[in-house]
Amino acid sequence: MRRLVPLLAVAVLAACPAYDAAPYVTTDKGLLDADEWAKYGPEQAAAVAIGREFGQHGPTPAARHAEGLASVDSVTVDSLGHRLVVHFKSGWDAQVTPIRDGGPRGGGAAGH
Repeated sequence: MRRLVPLLAVAVLAACPAYDAAPYVTTDKGLLDADEWAKYGPEQAAAVAIGREFGQHGPTPAARHAEGLASVDSVTVDSLGHRLVVHFKSGWDAQVTPIRDGGPRGGGAAGH
């Protein structure tokens, strides 16, 4: 029986697959187009600009870009790096994921 315990432990560990949440968190399938959503207001336009920066350069440069916007109070980077939580001065919070649609980076619409 004791010889089967290590074998059982290996079998249990092999049955637990690795889970990568990135493809599910960062997909835009079924969502409103980024340019359309940016038209909803200044915070939404800023979130789209941050998301495009995130999609092009990664979470740290996107967080720096967000902190430079006048409407942003603070930014928290998700521990896995799949999203940013942006806290706006208006009190609105947004979870921003990478946007890789090749659109413009934001310009005046993002509150620069």
